[in-house]
Amino acid sequence: MITAENKAKAFSLTQTHKTDVGSPQAQASVLTVRIKEVTEHLKSNKHDHMGRRGLIQMVARRKKLLKYLEANDFDAYKATVAALGLRK
Repeated sequence: MITAENKAKAFSLTQTHKTDVGSPQAQASVLTVRIKEVTEHLKSNKHDHMGRRGLIQMVARRKKLLKYLEANDFDAYKATVAALGLRK
């Protein structure tokens, strides 16, 4: 589970304004933190297939958000990928 502090830190990485929690950048940022947590969980719990399924869904959702951002605001996309440390 993502804590409130971790969520606030994730939002602060890519927010466009102080109360921004719904932009694609902010959502992708929170998903990235959650993906990292679930990945660590799955390293020690190899047979947690429902956790693995949830991880795949989160990765797909983040991919869709970044694809939307790339198509509509390429500069914000580049900044988001750099801030989150993703490989694209």
